[in-house]
Amino acid sequence: MQSALLIIDFQNAIFTEPAAWQADLVLQRIQQLIARARQAGMPVVYVQHDEAGTIWEHGSQTWQFPAAITPLPGDFVSPKQHSSAFQNSAFQAGLAERGIQKVFVCGYATEFCMDSNIRQAASLNIYTVVISDAHTTRNRPHMDAPKIIEHHNWVWSEMGQIDVVPADSLPF
Repeated sequence: MQSALLIIDFQNAIFTEPAAWQADLVLQRIQQLIARARQAGMPVVYVQHDEAGTIWEHGSQTWQFPAAITPLPGDFVSPKQHSSAFQNSAFQAGLAERGIQKVFVCGYATEFCMDSNIRQAASLNIYTVVISDAHTTRNRPHMDAPKIIEHHNWVWSEMGQIDVVPADSLPF
């Protein structure tokens, strides 16, 4: 079963004020995950949010990936304009073309794009593993970021077809 590390929307925009919770720590963890995946010969797949008129606008500095995790030539980078990379894009076909049947997911924003992509991947029978300590979000008016992350890690772990594990427990 071909596996891939899937990085959702971890772009420079997450460092704009107020920065996502523990953004620097999560960036460091994702950088380490990329190195481990590449060493294991695992493809690294990037999803890049693109929304005109926002900090996610195509071509802007905040739309780009942080230098520490910039895609390499040959990496699959899939743009998206919606919460889910599977909506109105070639993302699913791109995974299938590469034979990817299992994804290890990390990135931003836990309750929006992470959640949408995780649920959609699992519903399409793509074996889905959430890296519990490698995703983040911002504080919201009704709940702070650590609670949002804790809540979603719990929900995903209770769904049956999604595994939730910390980075140091991954098989690569």
